[in-house]
Amino acid sequence: MRNRFPALAVSSLIAAACAAAQTPKVSSPDGNLVATFETILANNPAPEGQLVYSVTFHERPIVDRSALALDLQGQRTLGTSVAITGSAPSQTDETYHLITGKASTVRNHYNALRVDVAEKQFPARRFSIEARVYDDAVAFRYVVPEQAPLGDFRLKQEKTEFRVSKDATAYALVLPHYHTMYEAEYIRLPMSAFGGGNGLSQKVLIGLPLLMQVPGVGWMAITEADLEGNSSMYLVNPETSWMRGWFQSQLAPGDDPGIVVNAALPHHSAWRVLLIGQEPGTLVESNVITSLNPECAIKDTSWIHPGLSSWDWWSGSVGPDGKASFSTATMKYYVDFAAKSGFPYMLVDAGWSPMYDILTMNGKVDIPELVRYAAAKNVKVWIWMMAKAVDAQMNEAFPLFEKWGVAGLKIDFVERDDQQGIDWYYRVARLAAAHHLMLDFHGATKPWGIDRTWPNVLGYEAVLGMEQSRANDRDNPDHRVTLPFTRMLAGRMDYTPGGFDNVTASDFTPREPHPMVMGTRAAQLAMYVVYDAPFQMVSDTPKAYLDQPAFDFIQHAPATWDETHVLSGEPGEYITMARRSGDKWFLGSMTNWSPRELNIPLTFLGPGRYMAEIYADAPDAGQYPKSVEIQKKTVDRTTHLKLPLAAGGGYAVRFLPVK
Repeated sequence: MRNRFPALAVSSLIAAACAAAQTPKVSSPDGNLVATFETILANNPAPEGQLVYSVTFHERPIVDRSALALDLQGQRTLGTSVAITGSAPSQTDETYHLITGKASTVRNHYNALRVDVAEKQFPARRFSIEARVYDDAVAFRYVVPEQAPLGDFRLKQEKTEFRVSKDATAYALVLPHYHTMYEAEYIRLPMSAFGGGNGLSQKVLIGLPLLMQVPGVGWMAITEADLEGNSSMYLVNPETSWMRGWFQSQLAPGDDPGIVVNAALPHHSAWRVLLIGQEPGTLVESNVITSLNPECAIKDTSWIHPGLSSWDWWSGSVGPDGKASFSTATMKYYVDFAAKSGFPYMLVDAGWSPMYDILTMNGKVDIPELVRYAAAKNVKVWIWMMAKAVDAQMNEAFPLFEKWGVAGLKIDFVERDDQQGIDWYYRVARLAAAHHLMLDFHGATKPWGIDRTWPNVLGYEAVLGMEQSRANDRDNPDHRVTLPFTRMLAGRMDYTPGGFDNVTASDFTPREPHPMVMGTRAAQLAMYVVYDAPFQMVSDTPKAYLDQPAFDFIQHAPATWDETHVLSGEPGEYITMARRSGDKWFLGSMTNWSPRELNIPLTFLGPGRYMAEIYADAPDAGQYPKSVEIQKKTVDRTTHLKLPLAAGGGYAVRFLPVK
């Protein structure tokens, strides 16, 4: 029988089969996201060369071929001359539970792929890429096994590229250096603007998450998860021309400027996470960050509870006479307010002890006495402390605080997220858990999902929050509706809402005590739905809420959720979210300085009828931002609500099932 395939055709088929074997792919469960791994020379597929990955979304490129490489001390870069030696696919579909977060039950559903690579030349070093593809994300990490050519893992820099397929519109957190508190605005610019030849300094340092809108493709954010044993990742755009360039990883340097990660083998990096969706709200709803972290490490979590807290600092520690007074008596006044309002917590801020000595009780507040006083009113006390003091004294202080009956610690001015800094977070969380202490990190790096492993971590700041209103105009409605789509993608966010001296931009004056806030009172109410904060502040002075009907919404606002949906929104413009707590639903909507009217279907509601308690901008709220219109109406899932939002305005609803 005559051969139907000429020699050349047979050769081509064999070559194609070999190429396919060396180009492993993994797709999302719904098939819309695909990650491909291959080796290339001069950007062409080759059996040996630079290891790269690429990503498509709905069959359109969103990340072009991007290098995966590790720059190790005393050796040539690992990943530039390797061959794919094997791959192994797998699948996971499971559920787990979170004590606090945007959902109480999370489906962890993904397809996975392990890609093994090795050098063919001496010293024949090996590593793997572990990838997981969800319906809303692609995640991957480096895994370096124990091997003779490497005695240990001494990483000079990770060289992971993110070559976005188009000149995306980026919402970037530009930071001055590696020791900041992540308290800056997100700047909206084309990706190409971050190249060194385009007006900004070369290699602008960008903190995570980085949000991008890729024209004609979708929305994507870059962040990371599960950092234990590693250094935090930043991004730079190395391009120096007017081309769009790309982003490259930049790990925070530590005490040894030549080494960013020093570890024994085997070692794995943090997960590099690409959140991807057709709408920006899809990224906000995602639970991928917690899913990529190890399961809960605390056996008995019965002492960990989310909740709202009264707080003395933002208003200026104002007492019942309207004057600032940081004293035990003033703190008891805030405890009384928490008890009357039904809040489980009261937070005492800086000043109860010397800033750098949390074991010396010569401050202005008697914490043991305050804890005893609060306990009699069914309120628990959190206390503030400086991170450097915690580092020096936590072994002695944490058992003492547990003995006093302190519920939690607000630890401030961390300002470090190199390998040693990340290790500090884990050491503090572990020791705090051993002494039944909850945690709220301030002056901190962005979250990365440690709260799944150590659920006593209830809060992170890492945000330009409402505290800025005491000093400047930076906290404003434009900024506030950017945060849910940017900073909040990484996790919980202690923005500290609840300001009730609401004013227009023209009437605003930074001041302390008794600070003002720009925008409407209804917008402040909506923040209790929109912003993720299991340890949530009620920031103003007790008198600010006295006889104010709108305060009722805050009193009944949950601090954690069973279900979350983003109904509409766009970064920097507006957002509308619905969340469920038990059988009750809550809706929060906020706009920037542009007034607007939204039409929102209530299809998220369960069956049956609900009583909607509505707190809306009154018709004159644009001129008088304290004006709130409160009404009740019966609704069901076929109802549409019209949301009239004033400039800097908001809309908040509590839905109670009708029995």
